[in-house]
Amino acid sequence: MTTKSAIALPPMLPLEAADIVRIIPHRHPFLFVDRVVELEPGRRAVGLKAVTSIEPQFAGHFPERPIMPGVLMVEALAQTAGVAIMTLEAYRGKLGLFAGIDDCRFRRMVIPGDTLRMEVTVEKLRGIFARVRGVASVEGDVAVEATLTIVIPRELTMSGGPTDA
Repeated sequence: MTTKSAIALPPMLPLEAADIVRIIPHRHPFLFVDRVVELEPGRRAVGLKAVTSIEPQFAGHFPERPIMPGVLMVEALAQTAGVAIMTLEAYRGKLGLFAGIDDCRFRRMVIPGDTLRMEVTVEKLRGIFARVRGVASVEGDVAVEATLTIVIPRELTMSGGPTDA
């Protein structure tokens, strides 16, 4: 793993939504990390998502039995990975994009009232590529686990710009 210096963060954890949106570009209703409670920039992060019944996906997934879509759980893992990676000086302000999802397994339904805990570990981080292992759980029960590959184009920033990927 490449060692880089971390950006200045708020003096203490947890990182709240106002801090998170300065690190990754996601906004409501597509921000799926409410807090980051553990952070080792470039190495690992633990994020939390309070799943509520008023979230827009539950209007159609499913009206009589709301279940958090698996793809959104994987997105929550990716956003948590984004916080872990984008807090390094070399990646500050950059935009991370999915390049692959491997070994993904869904193990438990997530419903309104649950708190999804996303734990990600950066396995490799070199240049514009990162490989991250993530596990999301509810009260210790694994809901989803996956290995994510992320590309971080050199010239593509959170606010736009050309890409080299």
